Amino acid sequence: MDVFFAVFFFALSSTITPGPNNIMMMSSGVNYGVRASLAHLCGICLGFPAMVLLVGLGFGLIFTTLPWLHTVIKVIGVVYLLWLAWKIAGSGAGQIDTVQNKPLNFWQAAAFQWVNAKAWVMASGAIAAFTTVGGAVLSEVLQITAAFLLVSFPCVGAWLTFGAMLRRVLNQPHYRQWFNYSMALLLLLSVLPVVYELWLQAVAA
Repeated sequence: MDVFFAVFFFALSSTITPGPNNIMMMSSGVNYGVRASLAHLCGICLGFPAMVLLVGLGFGLIFTTLPWLHTVIKVIGVVYLLWLAWKIAGSGAGQIDTVQNKPLNFWQAAAFQWVNAKAWVMASGAIAAFTTVGGAVLSEVLQITAAFLLVSFPCVGAWLTFGAMLRRVLNQPHYRQWFNYSMALLLLLSVLPVVYELWLQAVAA
């Protein structure tokens, strides 16, 4: 259990901090409420640990062999987040559920992890930092996955709950519109580091 306790606080701090998943979760809480957003929550909280497990078991070797594929996924992720930010910002002031026709379902939220830049940083960083060369890699990867699984529901769920609480406060149309503007801006800010990295890659090519 040495690896589990070592990675636990890393998992906790990285999962509770703002990022695309948490921003989208809070926005879903505001626009749809807790019950309607539960599938979205489960998709994140189960999808990301599954991603950690697959990366730890060697899935990342595919991107080492085919680095261009990783770049393509990053571009897709940036485009998707830009589209999502535009949809959020464009939500009508008098409508509280127009970010999408309905919240993300389980599979959409789980699949989103693979185009989420922060998820890649967290997964690859945890595997690199908390596994040992020549060690019991499978056991270590399972413990890392378990740590993220343990913290995901309370951490991401806190953002959903906070969003649902804001839903009660944002009962004036213009407040809801400014909230959606703020969420769109935060999503754009979360994309900037990835855009900068892609730009550096293009310049170096």
